[in-house]
Amino acid sequence: MDKKLEANIPIYIQIMNKVRKAVASGELKPGDRIGSVRELASEFEVNPNTIQRSLTELEREGLLVSERTAGRFVTENRAQIEELRSTQAEAAASEFREAMNELGYDDREAVEFFRCICRQAGKMNTKDAG
Repeated sequence: MDKKLEANIPIYIQIMNKVRKAVASGELKPGDRIGSVRELASEFEVNPNTIQRSLTELEREGLLVSERTAGRFVTENRAQIEELRSTQAEAAASEFREAMNELGYDDREAVEFFRCICRQAGKMNTKDAG
C-alpha cells in the first residue's frame, strides 16, 4: 500500500482511500488482518489518532471488521468488496473521460484511444512474457 500523503486532502481521508484501493485491487484480501493503529501510524508517519479515525470510519462503512483481541480485518463480504471495486472503477473511468474531454477528445475518440493503448500494452506484455 502506498504510504505517500498529499497536503491538500485531510490525512484521515487519504488513508481511508488507500485502504479502500488496496481492498478493491486485491492487495488486501477478504479476511486479511490490518496493521494495528500504532503500526500504521508509524508506517504513514502520522498521529495514531488519525489512523484510529480512519479505521473507525472504515468499520462504520463495513469494509473493516474488528475483533476485540485479534485486531481489524478486511470484511469477508465479497458483494461489498465487488461494489467497492465497481465504484472505484467508475470513478477512474469518469476521471479518464473528463481528462480526455479537456484535451478535446469526444467520447468515441477517447474510447478508441484507450483501446489502442490497451492493445499496445498487450503487445508489450506478450513480448515481456516471451
